[in-house]
Amino acid sequence: MDAVLLARLQFALTVGFHFLFPPVTIGLAWLLVVVETLGWRKKDEVYTRIGIFFGKVLGLTFAVGVATGIVMEFQFGTNWAQYSKFVGDIFGAPLAAEGVFAFFLESGFLGLYLFGRNRVSKGVHWFSALMVALGSTLSAFWIIVANSWQQTPAGYVIRNGRAELTSFAEAVFNPSTMIRYFHTVDAALISGAFMMAGIAAYYLLKNRETEFAKKAMTVAMIFGLVASVLELMPLGHEHARQVAHTQPEKFAAIEGLYTTADGAPLVLFAIPTTVPPTLHGTLEIPGLLSWMAFGDPNAPIKGINEFPADEIPPLWLTFVSFHNMVLLGMFFILLTAVGTYKIWRGTLWSSPKLLKVILWSIPLPLAACQLGWIAAEVGRQPWIVYKLLRTSEAASITVSAGEILFSIILFGAVYLLLGTLYVYLLVKKVKHGPAPLTGKEAVA
Repeated sequence: MDAVLLARLQFALTVGFHFLFPPVTIGLAWLLVVVETLGWRKKDEVYTRIGIFFGKVLGLTFAVGVATGIVMEFQFGTNWAQYSKFVGDIFGAPLAAEGVFAFFLESGFLGLYLFGRNRVSKGVHWFSALMVALGSTLSAFWIIVANSWQQTPAGYVIRNGRAELTSFAEAVFNPSTMIRYFHTVDAALISGAFMMAGIAAYYLLKNRETEFAKKAMTVAMIFGLVASVLELMPLGHEHARQVAHTQPEKFAAIEGLYTTADGAPLVLFAIPTTVPPTLHGTLEIPGLLSWMAFGDPNAPIKGINEFPADEIPPLWLTFVSFHNMVLLGMFFILLTAVGTYKIWRGTLWSSPKLLKVILWSIPLPLAACQLGWIAAEVGRQPWIVYKLLRTSEAASITVSAGEILFSIILFGAVYLLLGTLYVYLLVKKVKHGPAPLTGKEAVA
């Protein structure tokens, strides 16, 4: 057994499972800001019920996200000791900032939001919802900073085999931070919108809580449409441009560009094979990739054949994950556009087939987040810190493969139990439905 491979698989398991929850948390938090604003300004009790119900969903999701996030940080010191030694001076600041400035802001105001309704003024309660959304979004920023530094290192110097911080600002705002941050947060907004819309669709299909469901669906569909369009253009486009300029190997791998080309085509569909690197059954638009990446339809783009063999990322997985992410993104635009149009026409409520599609699409934005993460992280290989430290050199030398395998099995069992419990509690909450307002809650 290869200890490095097992360590990578364990980290993929823990990060992948954890990453199911922050997108929903961020997305629902901002939707609750919208809902609470509408309820406060319009003095509409239906929006108050929406806020109470989805606030509880947010609380459940946040709790599981916190529990699963703690595990990842311990792995840095156990399975990845050489990596921690190399980047410790860089990573300490953003991870500390995430805990001090973001996590406590989010968790503190979440308690006020969930339990402070009618115990504080409406303005303070609305402010608590805003702070939860800002805290969760700020938390994502510091995590993205740390990860983006691995992709495009900046503001450092190598001394005694370690990366030492020379400019905090340059390290934080490295070439990939901001576009990756906006792209990731917008994906979270889509995830929250689909969660709210899917639950509303369930009630409409069951002919329960129809007024509640219609207003929740309307907010979620419009919110989701705006976020889905932004995710494609400009955020997705600009992120791809950034990768083309700063990580050309990754760009060639995700786009399926296996040989250097002037006027490189944009591959819409293909079946890739790795040995030799080939695309079969391609559907492509000539020159479009060069134009999108460099603003010139005839611009040359390096293919995989231009790079050393030991610096080429896994081709099949990066290509498939990236293209399926894009495909899902197009589906989100289509579904939310059709849903918004039907809401405008007043016909969505009598379209059971479309409502079923919306319901069963709840997990799809999370799948797209996972695919995007795979494309980003696998596409960076063989580097754990791009051009500075290889993944094979970053693992702990004292942890055996057997120990890592045992921990993978243990984590897998715990996460299976935790994931099942989360789904069970979520489904139970949805089936129970939103509670009627009490006397104090009903006061406008």
